[in-house]
Amino acid sequence: MSVNPFDLKTIVLAKHAQHVVLIHFPIALTNRRGLAEAAYFNFLVAAISTVPVLATGILAWQFALEGQKLKGTLLEHLVFACVSTVMIWLVWWVHFSSRRRTAPLPRYRLAIEFLAFALVTLTAHLGGFLSGVNGPG
Repeated sequence: MSVNPFDLKTIVLAKHAQHVVLIHFPIALTNRRGLAEAAYFNFLVAAISTVPVLATGILAWQFALEGQKLKGTLLEHLVFACVSTVMIWLVWWVHFSSRRRTAPLPRYRLAIEFLAFALVTLTAHLGGFLSGVNGPG
């Protein structure tokens, strides 16, 4: 039996934890200075972490799957992982440039952060299918 990773019931009732995307991204939605500082460093660590995450994902593809052509959920996961990486770096850059200019964070950052949040959530959801946590692996 094949499970569709885009089925609403499957998404809402996923077995994998959404801790990272539900906790860490919303920290930046505040104007309090202390939390804004925490958000900045949280985004910095998240951005830096994307480098080994992508590297190990590509290595897993090359070694475990012997570099075979990607298709289906695995291809979708890789594409969303790359787009998520770009978005995480963009979110960090918005915070970085604001700090450098000692200017308030721009309001448009919320749209960028929400889009990054959604992409990371979708990437993690697809990864749950690949690992077998949310269905056949």
